[in-house]
Amino acid sequence: MENYNRGIFAFKDYFLEFYEEQTKEVQEKIEWTLNLIRVMRQVPEKYFKHIEGVRGLYEIRVESGSRIIRIFAFFDKGNLIILGNAFQKQSQKTPKKEIQKAIKIMNDYFYENKN
Repeated sequence: MENYNRGIFAFKDYFLEFYEEQTKEVQEKIEWTLNLIRVMRQVPEKYFKHIEGVRGLYEIRVESGSRIIRIFAFFDKGNLIILGNAFQKQSQKTPKKEIQKAIKIMNDYFYENKN
């Protein structure tokens, strides 16, 4: 398999605050999933999926035991993935307020980095 490398960057503290609250086991699973996304050319939809109806927004999917974690992300400058907010999923449907927060974070990022 050829080497492939995406950069992954957490914008402000949205993702990091969530990450630090997780158990070591969940943190390791998040790191494993992020590394998979970093090095695989074609990431399976099980781990990285476009949010329908929202241009440019994706969710990184992490499962650790019975816990289901979602991390919103978007691309900047080709292969750079920017991490936004994250949450523990409680139901089948992704909460609208989490998607709205992710859209605001994405807009803030591009506004602050438009040079």
